Amino acid sequence: MKPRILVILGSTREGRVGENVARWLMRQLDERPEADFELVDLRDYPLAVYEGPASPDQRDAAVRRWADKVAAADGYVIVTPEYNHGYPGALKSALDHAYQEWNRKPVAFVSYGGHAAGYRAVEQLRLVSIELQMVPIREQVGIQAPWAAFDAQGELTRTGAKEAVGRTIDELLWWTRALQHARATN
Repeated sequence: MKPRILVILGSTREGRVGENVARWLMRQLDERPEADFELVDLRDYPLAVYEGPASPDQRDAAVRRWADKVAAADGYVIVTPEYNHGYPGALKSALDHAYQEWNRKPVAFVSYGGHAAGYRAVEQLRLVSIELQMVPIREQVGIQAPWAAFDAQGELTRTGAKEAVGRTIDELLWWTRALQHARATN
């Protein structure tokens, strides 16, 4: 059975550049038949600001729907902007509204932003993912100045990005298979 990987679009802002990034990434992932990749837009999962843990039976319908989506995946790619050296609040709430559903699964990052290409946001996300008992992989993709990085057809004009996606997904899938096996035998 092929691993199921959620590609989570972490920005919900009006006019977000993340849609271009996510569409471009999904075109790259369409060339990877060894896994099923699904784009998940946080706009489709409106969650209240996280106020604290709730047991699974006390979650409201929106949180249960989100947690079920997270639980069904074997790994994740988070597409995130960098806002003021951090990542979006909607993404933080989405991460916090689940816990066990994230456990012992790998996560990769595709970031975008100004001169730092979103790397500072990912530094923080790595710490949060470890606390959620996820396995953040080393490789990542960073897109500098994304508002000027795509041509009229939505293709990224920067060199090396496709190769970075390849390395990132190779590593993500290695960890996905290893952790699937470990979860199944534990």
